[in-house]
Amino acid sequence: MRGATHVKWAACAMAVALAATACGGDGDGGGSDAGAVLSASWGDPQNPLEPSNTNEVQGGKVLDMIFRGLKRYDPETGEAKDMLAERIETSDSQNFTVTVKDGWTFSNGEKVTAQSFVDAWNYGASLRNNQRNAYFFAYIEGYDQVHPEEGEQTADTLSGLKVTGDLTFTVKLTQKFSTFPDTLGYNAFAPLPRAFFDDHDAWVKKPVGNGPYLVDSYTRGSQMSLRRWDDYPGPDKAQNGGVDLKVYTDNNTAYTDLMAGNLDLVDDVPAAQLKNVKNDLGDRYLNTPAGIIQTLAFPFYDDAWNKPGSEKVRKGLSMAIDRGQITDTIFQKTRTPATDWTSPVLGEDGGYRAGLCGEACEYKPDEARKLIEEGGGLPGGRVTITFNADTGSHREWVNAVCNSINNALDDERACTANPVGTFADFRNEITDRKMTGPFRAGWQMDYPLIQNFLQPLYYTDASSNDGKWSNREFDDLVDRANQEADTAKAVGLFQQAEEVVRDNMAAIPLWYQNGSAGWSERLSDVKLNPFSVPVYEQIKVS
Repeated sequence: MRGATHVKWAACAMAVALAATACGGDGDGGGSDAGAVLSASWGDPQNPLEPSNTNEVQGGKVLDMIFRGLKRYDPETGEAKDMLAERIETSDSQNFTVTVKDGWTFSNGEKVTAQSFVDAWNYGASLRNNQRNAYFFAYIEGYDQVHPEEGEQTADTLSGLKVTGDLTFTVKLTQKFSTFPDTLGYNAFAPLPRAFFDDHDAWVKKPVGNGPYLVDSYTRGSQMSLRRWDDYPGPDKAQNGGVDLKVYTDNNTAYTDLMAGNLDLVDDVPAAQLKNVKNDLGDRYLNTPAGIIQTLAFPFYDDAWNKPGSEKVRKGLSMAIDRGQITDTIFQKTRTPATDWTSPVLGEDGGYRAGLCGEACEYKPDEARKLIEEGGGLPGGRVTITFNADTGSHREWVNAVCNSINNALDDERACTANPVGTFADFRNEITDRKMTGPFRAGWQMDYPLIQNFLQPLYYTDASSNDGKWSNREFDDLVDRANQEADTAKAVGLFQQAEEVVRDNMAAIPLWYQNGSAGWSERLSDVKLNPFSVPVYEQIKVS
């Protein structure tokens, strides 16, 4: 998760990629209590929960609960559907008129207006606000003045945004972009109340949104309590009284609490429990394909990983990883070895191309040693993989990857693991460019499009390009694809761009990940959306 934008050809591809949401516990469990609160595992987000500054999964979960935007991605298909948008009109795919539905308010009583969106977007785009998702506003005219690549900003607002009425505003883009409206379900485009600007510090401590839940309290490192907003005007009202998101630094502890009756929902079953989970939970367990890929990224801002020949070192490391053995033994086949940089959920028409990585993603120890030697050897004679140790069973698989590399290179000290205690600390080290070797870089799609697996991760200065890889040929191919109206041609251009990623081994693809969840007997109607996130508002508690 999370970044980038849709492309011109996306509308016809949106609903095709995923046929249905995985679900479990149908029925009401013998009688649900609409006021009951459920508890779920969680991790502290990296940043305060500003919509334009949150581009990671844990923070995104909360934003999905407390905000609604012009569009919302269908929890079954991922299709962008109108939410607060009454209509979005254009005659040229470059100038848009947005009409906001009447009757929506924020949970503090403020009315949601056109100004709520324009103010939020201007805040998100502004260089001085240092928002992680500023990149999302780059297509809007005036972005180069409010967020220049160099120097100080020369404007406070985007010239391409104009409020024309209480519920209407216009958007002028710098180029034709026919499916721009479909991007507007991403949380960076959420509206903000005046309270956000009038007392920003107070808002950050207790965010106010317009979604089905409101934040009741938050203690970092412990718990965020969300409660149903009874006056929520939307059609997707919460079917429970609220959610207590409990912070865990070890998913195994969360699973133990679930089994002991101290937790209701775990949405990432730890690898160590996969062999037991079906016996433990029976039909209270979901394991379903999702748009998630796990990779190893590299710090290209470090010359040791960005010099002539280093692509051979990266390719050699990839060939030293026995993906099949790791996915079978560590993950009990709930992961599938990756052979490209996207996800099988896209399907062939959507851009997935099995085997694109070729032999570079196959376990070939002899060739691995040869390539690493030809590339000048491992920087400093060894490699250290950095990861967050609090969620996702990362310790087990990173150790397994290092063991595989050490065996392939016949050097027990070639690879070591570097755990960082929490996800938030891990993300901060990445943001501060403190990586000195490969690091965990899983990606959860924002929408089922090949563009979303490539542009936000590998385009120059893109929002989630954590390793700061840059390649002009890749950028040019992405730009051409984004302006292509024909779906097949656009996909073909994106696949050419993916070949550039492959040839440079910009990141090492490891495996495609399923979404998983386990829950207590108190819950029913538990579902995972196509992005593997629980649909919290649909869960019933008995």
